[in-house]
Amino acid sequence: MSVCRACGVDDLHVVLELGSVPAADHFPPADEPVSAAESAHPASMVLCGRCGLAQLADDDTQTQEPRGVEPQALVDQAKAAVDDAAAAGWLRGGTVTEFGSPHGGTWIPNLTERGFVEVGHEHPGGADVVIDSLGIMHEPDQAAAIRQRAAATAPDGVLLLQFHSLAAIVAQGQWNALRHGHFAYYSLPALVRLLADAGMSVATAWSYDLYGGTVMLAAVHGEVRSDERVRDIVDREATMTDPDVVRGLQRVVDRHTGGLRDWLAAEAAAGRCVYAYGAASRAVAVFSLAGVESSLVTAVADASPGKQGRRMPGCDVPIVSPAELIAAQPDRVLLMVPDLLSEVSTRYPELDGRWHVDGADGYPTPEG
Repeated sequence: MSVCRACGVDDLHVVLELGSVPAADHFPPADEPVSAAESAHPASMVLCGRCGLAQLADDDTQTQEPRGVEPQALVDQAKAAVDDAAAAGWLRGGTVTEFGSPHGGTWIPNLTERGFVEVGHEHPGGADVVIDSLGIMHEPDQAAAIRQRAAATAPDGVLLLQFHSLAAIVAQGQWNALRHGHFAYYSLPALVRLLADAGMSVATAWSYDLYGGTVMLAAVHGEVRSDERVRDIVDREATMTDPDVVRGLQRVVDRHTGGLRDWLAAEAAAGRCVYAYGAASRAVAVFSLAGVESSLVTAVADASPGKQGRRMPGCDVPIVSPAELIAAQPDRVLLMVPDLLSEVSTRYPELDGRWHVDGADGYPTPEG
């Protein structure tokens, strides 16, 4: 990629370089031999010096059929976001359309139960409420994606767009948020500019704890003055358009993967059996760069039936069902998706005291 996915200029700065890693959404059958070609996909993040958008530099992978199961945290987040928009008076009119995420989940039931009728993206006159929760990041052409969502919004309608905050990614060292198929990583300053190019203004915004920090904005056609919440977030995230600041992610990679490898080796040397939970896309690069293999992690459990019977890309660690995890009674369970801790702790009480949460420091944190 030689020009920005949003503004088309060639002022791109590398801020995170992972080298060659496996495709984050391709989980081979467990009995398929591991090949070097699996881990030969370049992954790097660049930041545009003009519009400030962080983005995936190149993607030579082919998108696979998503097999994930929507976590309870996302279900709860959808309800909270819709409730907040309703309380602030933004759920006006009677039609709604949604630009979904390929990972599944939908906000539509939360709107139809309030009397809204779902319509298509090209509904004449646009929809009164347009929803995009973690969907737009999957669009290679960011400028076209913004224009499409603006065109789908009625003249007096509202676009509710939720995104994983680049500020949270940088502050918490979430370098493994970078993955194939995720083409953009947003700060609110960058999105304000991109939406303005499509004739929309950000009127208000809400912050949430999901994924360590997500933001939902409400955008409308024309020029309106942003409220204090938007101005506060823009001020806090102003440095996220600075390549030198975002490059802080690079310093986390070795600490995370090296520390995790050392911890797993110490557990193995002590004779303790370690399983993992959550065959998520963000775990793929961690396993690859940490050199994880089945001698260190016996298996990864995942609730998605479509992933069970497969293995982690680029290594020989199989993916099993939660029932198999419980039956194995391992000494440690490495949780690859921190947002799942509350859900899995409640669902699998048999594993109390065994959860360790993977994190940027490289030393998995015991639950509690």
